[in-house]
Amino acid sequence: MSSLTAPAISQAAAARLCSNAGQSRAECLLTRFHQIRNFTTGLCANLEPEDCVVQSIPDVSPTKWHLAHTTWFFETFILKRFVPGYRAEIPQYAYLFNSYYNAAGDMHRRDLRGLISRPTVKEAQRYRSSIDSHIDNLLSQADEKLLDDIEPILILGVHHEQQHQELLITDIKHVFAQNPLYPVFREREIDVVPAKTAPMDFLHFEETAVEIGHEGNEFSYDNEGPRHRTLVGTFSLASRPTTNGEYLKFIEAGGYARAEFWLSLGWMTVNEQHWQAPLYWEKRDGAWWQFTLSGFRPVDESEPVTHVSYFEADAFANWSGARLPTEFEWELVALDCPIEGNFVEAEEFHPRSSTGQDRQLQQMFGDVWEWTRSAYSPYPGYSAAPGALGEYNGKFMCNQYVLRGGSCATSRTHIRKTYRNFFQPEKRWQFTGIRLARDSK
Repeated sequence: MSSLTAPAISQAAAARLCSNAGQSRAECLLTRFHQIRNFTTGLCANLEPEDCVVQSIPDVSPTKWHLAHTTWFFETFILKRFVPGYRAEIPQYAYLFNSYYNAAGDMHRRDLRGLISRPTVKEAQRYRSSIDSHIDNLLSQADEKLLDDIEPILILGVHHEQQHQELLITDIKHVFAQNPLYPVFREREIDVVPAKTAPMDFLHFEETAVEIGHEGNEFSYDNEGPRHRTLVGTFSLASRPTTNGEYLKFIEAGGYARAEFWLSLGWMTVNEQHWQAPLYWEKRDGAWWQFTLSGFRPVDESEPVTHVSYFEADAFANWSGARLPTEFEWELVALDCPIEGNFVEAEEFHPRSSTGQDRQLQQMFGDVWEWTRSAYSPYPGYSAAPGALGEYNGKFMCNQYVLRGGSCATSRTHIRKTYRNFFQPEKRWQFTGIRLARDSK
């Protein structure tokens, strides 16, 4: 998910992280650091050690690994760099918990993370506490010049951990879904009567030249820039995401058995994987049910459809006589939308039904990541930063598609209107959904 570089962060931007105007700069940074670290801990509050060590597919990492990897980030890129004579208590962790930063050293294979029973979950938690204590000591004693150097990397590390909070949630959902007991991650009330969803409208937008990409001193990833001017043709965008009920009509029309709607590679994948519905859906006694982080329950037709691949989103759009939006169309529309919605802070861990009014844009942010038809590629003038912190992004700009808007597992303080998420077209385990678009004359 997304990029990892260390952009310059202005002191004004850092100051906005402070909840207490009386805090020093170091106190401000530590407050934010511990808020994010504690939220990760809270996400694991109801998990047992046995839950935290399972790797159900290569895309999924065990919860224990997420806890340790985010800690390794702070140790590797802050403590080892800024603490004179720093020595890792357990040097082997650098190999076990590196992900794919080649410049930071060798790494254990991603698909084998579930085979590592040691360190234990308790030892991974102890590792977190130890590194947190070292960060406390370093920042508490740092002068302004040292803080200038540490600050952008610490803020980057905080956003990196928020990415892994989302992955932790989606990964544990996949793990739990393999269990016939269907464990509950977090209890949630279920509406007995499904919400009444507003009709889907298509809102018209005229051709225009628009500035795309991030600008300013606020935090952003390098793949969100450079900011550049793009011509966006006349188009229409759906007022809300596609619902389960609308997607059910595609299923009932034989959508998964009709090759004319699918890309060639998508059709091959459907047949190889025997897809018949979104991930986590199962038909019982003639009715569709789905696994959620609050347990197994009937599919609510009013909720946004989720856990669909790019292939499924594209096929549904073709069947609907529409298409997926480009990421530039999406960003153009999002520029005038407030970043409000169902994010991870609500701790619902599931998309909500739309409650908006007709002819209004709804749920542009939160609930489900929205597939775009844009291939994940560099903006004009982009170049990856040197070193390990520049690795995450540029080298993945191949064979992936851009998603926009965040989901119910994304943090409100992490998403931006320019945020570019990206996945391969067959991936389904994230909270990915559909918003339709049309060409307009």
